[in-house]
Amino acid sequence: MSTPKRRFHGGCWTCKVKHRKCDRARPACGSCDERGVLCEGYEVRLRWGLGVASRGRFTGAEAPTVASVSLAPRVNGRLRDRARGGQRQLQSAAASRAGSSPSTEADQELGCQTQGPCWETGGSLDDELLFQEFLSSGINILHSTTVHDVENLLKARIHTLIQQSSALYNICITLQISLKPELKMHFYEYFDAALTNFRSELRLNETYLEDGTLAAGLLLCTIGVMHGIPWTMHLRGMYSILQLSNVDHAHHGPDKTFRRHLCEVMGIMDLPTFAIGRQYPHLNFWRQYCRNRPSDHDNVEVVSGLPRSLVDIFSSIGDGATEEDFWNWPGALGSIVQCQLWEAHRLAGMLAIRDSSLYSSLQNPEARNQPRDTLRPPTAVLVSRLVSCIDAVHRASVEPDARGTLAINALPYPIFVAGLQVGILTEYPALKEAVRTFLLPTAAEPFWNKQYQIILELLEEYWNCAPGTVNIHQLAQAREIELGLF
Repeated sequence: MSTPKRRFHGGCWTCKVKHRKCDRARPACGSCDERGVLCEGYEVRLRWGLGVASRGRFTGAEAPTVASVSLAPRVNGRLRDRARGGQRQLQSAAASRAGSSPSTEADQELGCQTQGPCWETGGSLDDELLFQEFLSSGINILHSTTVHDVENLLKARIHTLIQQSSALYNICITLQISLKPELKMHFYEYFDAALTNFRSELRLNETYLEDGTLAAGLLLCTIGVMHGIPWTMHLRGMYSILQLSNVDHAHHGPDKTFRRHLCEVMGIMDLPTFAIGRQYPHLNFWRQYCRNRPSDHDNVEVVSGLPRSLVDIFSSIGDGATEEDFWNWPGALGSIVQCQLWEAHRLAGMLAIRDSSLYSSLQNPEARNQPRDTLRPPTAVLVSRLVSCIDAVHRASVEPDARGTLAINALPYPIFVAGLQVGILTEYPALKEAVRTFLLPTAAEPFWNKQYQIILELLEEYWNCAPGTVNIHQLAQAREIELGLF
C-alpha cells in the first residue's frame, strides 16, 4: 500500500501547489531552483472584494479586500515574549519620532508592526542606519533627474510623513535593503512585514488617504517594480480610496504641491505600455488628473525624467495618440543628457504605436495598428536611432564626472521597446548586443541589477520564441511577474 504524501504548510507557493517538500530557502527555494522553475516566494496571498474572481467564495472580485488580509501568524513561547519586548521598544521610538505616544488600539497595532522582522527573528540589522542610507542615497532611485534635484519633495517631508504613516518608515527600509545585494536574504522578510503593515494602515484609511500613506503605497509599488513582484493591485486599491475623497480636489489640501506630485507619480505608474504582464487594467489616471496643465506643461516630471507635455502623449497611447503626435512634439529645453533621453522616449513611443504586442492589455482595440505615413522612416532606422540615443545616455550616466545625473533611471522603457523589435535585432546583431550591454548588471551599478536582470531574462526568452507565437505580456504572465518600465 502506498504511503500518502505529506503536506508541507511552510513552503513556498510553488511547492505548495505541487505538494512537494520545500527547503524554505530565500529568496528562492532549492526545490524550485533544482527544477528550473520560478519560485513564487512566501509572501501573504490576497483575498478579494468585488469584481473579477471567477470561482470560490470570492467570485466576482476585482481588487484585494484590505480588511480581509490576515496579519502575521502568532509567535509562541519565548520568541513571542521577545517580540513583545521589541514591539514595546519600537512603540517608544515611534512615539519619540511623532512627538506623542499611540493613543488608540489601532495606533498601537500599527506601532507594533513597524520593523517586525528584526524583533521576531533576532536579526541584527540596524534599521535606523538603513533609513539614513535611504535618505542619503537610496532615495535617488526614485528620480530620473539629478541627485541634487530641488524637486525631491519626498526627502524634504519624510519626517512629517512618517508621523502620518508608520508603514512608510518600514517601506523605506525595505527599499534600501533591496538595493544592497549583501542583504538580499533579509529582503522578503522585511517586504512581508512592510506589506502587512501597509494593509493594516489602509484599514484605517478607507475614505481618505493621508499623504504619508499614499507615499508608502507608491514606494511599495516601486519595490514591486524593481523585483517583478505584482504591484498594480496596490495602485488600484489606492485609486479606489482616492475616488471616495474626490481626486479632482485632492490638490487643494494643506500641502497641495506634494499631493499633486504624488498624483503624478501614480499617473506615471499607470501609463499605457509602461507595464508588462499587468494584472489590473489601466486607470487612465494621468489623462484624468494630471494632463494639460498650462502652468508647467513643459516642466520635467521628476520620476520619469520627461517633460509633462511628452508624458501627455504617452498617456493617450491606445486611445487616440498617433505616431504623428510624437513626430510633432516640439521638444523642451534641457541638458544634453536630458535631450538625448527625451529623444529616446520619443522614438520609443513611435515604435510602441507600430508594435501591436504592446497593446494587448489596453482597453481600446480600435486604436491599434493605425495607418502609418509612408514617408516616415522604416522601423530599422528608428531602432538604430533609438539605440544610439540610449547609448549616449548610458555613457554619460556612468562617467565618473557625471554621477550627478539620474537619467539612467529612465532607460528601462526605451531599452525594452528596442528589445521587442525581434526582426530588426536578428537582422542587425550589433543592435541586439547593444541592448544586452545596456541591461547587463555591473559591479559599479548594483542599484539597477534586479530590475534590469528581469528585463533581460524576459527579452532573452522572447527572442527565442518563434515569431507570432506569443506576445510579451503572455510571457510575463506565465512567470507571474508584473514588469514596470519606469
